[in-house]
Amino acid sequence: MVTGIRHELFKRASGGAQEGYTDIETGHKNGNGRRRFRDAVETTLTQSRDMEIKRKLLDTVDRNALEKFRKSDKELKEMKNKKVRKFYEEQNNRLDDWLEVDMVVMSLADDVLDSMGPRDLDGDGVAEERGPLYTSSENVEVFLPEDEREERRKSAWRIKWAININVLVNILLLAAKGFAAIYSNSLSLIASLVDSALDLLCTLIIWSTSKLVGWKLKQLKKKFPVGRKRLEPIGILVFSIIMIVSFIQILQESITKLLPSGDHTTAKLPPAAIFSMVATIVVKGIIWFGCIRIKTTQVQALAQDCKTDVFFNTFSLLFPLIGHQLDLWWLDPLGATLLSLFIIYDWAGTCLENVMRLTGLAASDRTARKMMYMAWRFSPLVEGYKNVKTYHAGDGVWVEMDVLMDEKCPLKKAHDIAETLQYCTEAVLRLGLTEVDRSFVTMDYTSEGPTGHAAENE
Repeated sequence: MVTGIRHELFKRASGGAQEGYTDIETGHKNGNGRRRFRDAVETTLTQSRDMEIKRKLLDTVDRNALEKFRKSDKELKEMKNKKVRKFYEEQNNRLDDWLEVDMVVMSLADDVLDSMGPRDLDGDGVAEERGPLYTSSENVEVFLPEDEREERRKSAWRIKWAININVLVNILLLAAKGFAAIYSNSLSLIASLVDSALDLLCTLIIWSTSKLVGWKLKQLKKKFPVGRKRLEPIGILVFSIIMIVSFIQILQESITKLLPSGDHTTAKLPPAAIFSMVATIVVKGIIWFGCIRIKTTQVQALAQDCKTDVFFNTFSLLFPLIGHQLDLWWLDPLGATLLSLFIIYDWAGTCLENVMRLTGLAASDRTARKMMYMAWRFSPLVEGYKNVKTYHAGDGVWVEMDVLMDEKCPLKKAHDIAETLQYCTEAVLRLGLTEVDRSFVTMDYTSEGPTGHAAENE
């Protein structure tokens, strides 16, 4: 029986050809046959080990056990207590996150495992089997379900159009306000014109950084070995600073006009100015509600800018109109002062948020829970976890997992588990957006000892 299995393994390795064939029963051998036999045995053992890992990872977890805790939309609507309803809505969101993690593991883990260790099946020194990841150039999205990939494509399309539409609209609004400002001496209208010019600059910065991130050039790959995604928050940071500095200038001019030595002429808005302001409010309001559903930092910055414009232009229109009707010269510069303070405060918050993300701010609790659930999904394969860290490196999140394994675990098995966990972690998204930019998985055999990083660097 054993001889027959060995004989069949060798026949499989040699492809049935006579060259290099070794008859184990007769003992006639040559070097080529021995090498092919070893390759066939190694391949069989590797496949057996992979199947064991897949079985533990995919079949030993009851993926539907938590669904009994989900509340339907009808049940949520029937809940009168708002705090109770909010609790169950958050619980449903958490279940959705765990389902997403589970979908990634079920879709990706077997393909990643099949890609481990290129195999030389015929002993010619060339690996015939490199696995799915090699043929996909390590693009993991192709292994996800078609509906998930379609949703991600739609999300990318929405982001692209949101940015392009904002660029076009801001060009048109800037031209309209520039025309209106020529026929008016209203500080509020001039402040609105400056705001539109900065809006255009903002969208151009976001558009250019988006293009830079998307370029697939070998030279850029060498200069930025882990990608260029942090260009996007840097672009928003630069724009935030420009916005703050510009409105400090408008604030200074408004305060000067309020002083006794200032110009106390009552501003009057011509019909063209009123029309441009109303058009800005309507158009920006539509874009605001369109962008608010796209949860990327870039588009959310545009949504914030549109929201600011709606309030800013509304009051920029009301202050000079009311001031002219009531003959109150101070109302227009006072309105410009208040609006400038509001813009400075709003964009200072955006600036601080991007600075904190670029300097390693801890990820949100929701993201941290998803990574903990990912760690739990691999619990049948590991002894435990020494540490799990999630933190920002720009908009995206970097994850560090220190995994505990049996000290007698073979290196091949430890490597395959660690790399599968790493790829699965990097495939996790949030609402169609990239969440984990980079994952680092290290192996340890004891929970005691150092953490693996110098304290001076933290």
